[in-house]
Amino acid sequence: MATSASLARGTRDFYGSEFIRRSYIIEVIEGAFKRFGFSAIQTPSFENLDTLMGKYGDEGDRLIFKILKSGDYLSKVSDQDRAELSSAAMTPQISDKALRYDLTVPFARFVVQHQNELPLPFKRYQIQPVWRADRPQKGRFREFYQCDADVVGAMSLWQEIDLIQLYDTVFSSLGLVGDNYPTLRMNHRKILAGIAECFGIEDQLIPFTIALDKLDKIGSEGVLKELKELGFNDLVLAKVDEFLKVESSLNEQLNFLDELFSQSQQGKSGVDEIRFLLEQLDEVNLESIRLKLDLTLARGLNYYTGVIFEVSPPDGVQIGSIGGGGRYDNLTSQFGGQPLGGVGISFGLDRIYLVLEALDLFPENVSDRLDVFIVNYDDPTAKQLLPFIQKLRKTGLSVEMYPLATKIQKQFKYLDKRKAELVLFPKSELLIEGKIEAKNLSSGKVGIFSLSEVDQIKEALS
Repeated sequence: MATSASLARGTRDFYGSEFIRRSYIIEVIEGAFKRFGFSAIQTPSFENLDTLMGKYGDEGDRLIFKILKSGDYLSKVSDQDRAELSSAAMTPQISDKALRYDLTVPFARFVVQHQNELPLPFKRYQIQPVWRADRPQKGRFREFYQCDADVVGAMSLWQEIDLIQLYDTVFSSLGLVGDNYPTLRMNHRKILAGIAECFGIEDQLIPFTIALDKLDKIGSEGVLKELKELGFNDLVLAKVDEFLKVESSLNEQLNFLDELFSQSQQGKSGVDEIRFLLEQLDEVNLESIRLKLDLTLARGLNYYTGVIFEVSPPDGVQIGSIGGGGRYDNLTSQFGGQPLGGVGISFGLDRIYLVLEALDLFPENVSDRLDVFIVNYDDPTAKQLLPFIQKLRKTGLSVEMYPLATKIQKQFKYLDKRKAELVLFPKSELLIEGKIEAKNLSSGKVGIFSLSEVDQIKEALS
């Protein structure tokens, strides 16, 4: 019985212009990574399960795709265990590997394993797919690409300044300027910890920040409702409500924090670092991003310890964040290494594609369109044209000759789907003279060109 041709939910095929456009985005991002001094690495698509588990928080752990052990993976599980164990308890017995959830945790594992070979600080970039067992929806997939740049082995905040400029460089190169600029929202985990300390909920920091991070999705009433359901008392809820009503202007936020953190050293430390970043960035002409301090930004990943970033798309584009990251100073220590300072950012390739598509920002030449299509009249003519086709391709043109000497209507029906800028007609009476007829499909112009003058063919494309 034949299997139906279908894709797994949350995955996609790429071909034609869509593939070319994705490659264009990757090329822009990778070019910026190199100019900022980052070196490329790649890691396997799957890791040991214990490498990934426990690094992302409970919600993240649930979204990790586990891989069943090879062979009869249930053979060592007793009937009693099968009946009594929960899925969480059963998982380590039947699975010991998992698809990577992000690129940061595998990078920390990589650094620990190769730390004696790496120059510190080590600047790496990585462009590879990741997988999450999430509910698919617009802009959210189960398999998607991340484009990461990280620095490990340096505690300096100048790295954050460099990464903000990296965001600006990439988005500017992609045309996200003027009215189409993204917003880079920033916060600090020490600020969040300081708020929790001042509210008397230090021991509930994680559930507090997880609820807070949902403000954009469920609103302030939704956040307060979730906190109440988690058991936060009315006094805390009143403080959170007051906090959520703080004006969004930078001065109002900093004044609120200065007053709130009069007795919180870690809160003050976070504010000082944010102020340092903003002061230094005053010296930089950022072309494509607007900076915003967002005190509700938490980013749910447990490994963040300092400044955190999230990039919102331009106004009018309804999609989630197109980038994010932050500082993680203790991640390498979870793999037995020294607690090397680390900070990194990520570009969401798939969502950036949707933004550029929505704003019509892809350059016209970024497509799967052929430069030259050659009509096939017969085999002897095709053979005669081989040296000419070779010369055209050596100039950098994309050239295709129809593989069959068949009716012109059939060849043009194929051309309607394939698309081309220039069509060549190797008519026998012209070939005798060493010439060929060409038609520019965009302008409609027709000309006769010498087979020996390849540069004239290139000019006919413009």
